[in-house]
Amino acid sequence: MEIPSKFDAKKIEDKWYAFWQEKKFFRSIPDKREPYTIVIPPPNVTGVLHMGHMLNNSLQDIIIRRARMRGYNVCWVPGTDHASIATEAKVVDKLKSEGIQKSDLTREEFMNHAWDWTEEFGGVILEQLKKLGCSCDWDRTKFTLDPEMTESVLQVFEKLHDEGLIYKGFRMVNWDPEAQTTLSDEEVLFEEKSGNLYYIAYQVVDFDEKIIVATTRPETLLGDTAVCIHPEDDRYSHLKGKKVYVPLINRVIPIIEDDYVAMDFGTGCLKVTPAHDFNDKILGEKHQLQVIDIFNPDGTINKNGGVYKDLDRFKARKIIAIDLKSQEFLVKTEPYKHKVGVSERTKVVVEPRLSDQWFLKMKELARPAIDGVLNSSDIELLPKKFKSTYQHWMENIRDWNISRQLWWGQRIPAYYYGNSREDYVV
Repeated sequence: MEIPSKFDAKKIEDKWYAFWQEKKFFRSIPDKREPYTIVIPPPNVTGVLHMGHMLNNSLQDIIIRRARMRGYNVCWVPGTDHASIATEAKVVDKLKSEGIQKSDLTREEFMNHAWDWTEEFGGVILEQLKKLGCSCDWDRTKFTLDPEMTESVLQVFEKLHDEGLIYKGFRMVNWDPEAQTTLSDEEVLFEEKSGNLYYIAYQVVDFDEKIIVATTRPETLLGDTAVCIHPEDDRYSHLKGKKVYVPLINRVIPIIEDDYVAMDFGTGCLKVTPAHDFNDKILGEKHQLQVIDIFNPDGTINKNGGVYKDLDRFKARKIIAIDLKSQEFLVKTEPYKHKVGVSERTKVVVEPRLSDQWFLKMKELARPAIDGVLNSSDIELLPKKFKSTYQHWMENIRDWNISRQLWWGQRIPAYYYGNSREDYVV
């Protein structure tokens, strides 16, 4: 047999991988040997694998093969993730390219398109893993929307709800105006963007003075319900207890005091919009302020925006800036770079929004994870310096918003009755 002058990777890899599969070398059956199991972090069925997946799965394969050589009963469970937001966004984009709007479809029709997408790309991903040489037990392949997986998710939801760890609440959430769904904190990426800092004059009621507020989002003044000053700021002590007019709309709102305000940032005055800022929401609750929602789910201005109704939020920003200047409310504008939250999947700017959603209480669930790392030697973090970072994350954890306004994914098993959204059974 003639030995080829060049190594033909494709020929050799295909030959031996087919041999491994035929002999079921990666099949795992429970026996007396000590088990060694890895459940693959399932890739999203949103396309094909990238270099990050190659690195991740190559490292897993090295660990698995080493354990197999050391005599463990090795089981590497493969699978793919339905990736609700990412997949639905991809399917919506594909339908748009074909002239189809999601809003024109029934849920069943949309789900048929989503399953077509999944079958096409999910299969490609599994074949790519095989091309990498991954020694997975392919007989155990799972998809996170398989019936048994969905049943498990629903059972866990019911269990956590019965234990009082899942609750429904009207809270400030991260809202994706493109996908029109809530996002968890982990699905929001912060990117540095160039914008403007707008200095806006608010006329004090019955007083010949204007108070200047700096903001990057002038459109949110439509939902302002207070202006806040620091109680120890001598520049504004004479305005305590006074009120101001909201520019352009002339709504009268109070001047409140709170040490949350940074006296050395901007003008030391803060406009408070409880419906559209996480920190403003806290201030609003503390001072019992009115809450005025000015956005529709798609990011356009709603009926509370008056003449700006139906404008896209960024177009409204430009027009409001022009109107503020023409009516002499805009004192000045400065270029300003700041971190802006964007949706990990659709890449649009996330809008803080009050919404009725489902949440998972995290403090109690985080306690064993804190104890395992900080109060015992059960889990060791390397390098050790990251213990403090881990502690900060876990001790400042917020309740997890688990509901999404999507069609693709497991459905929350809550059934409503009566006339109230609070009348439900799980």
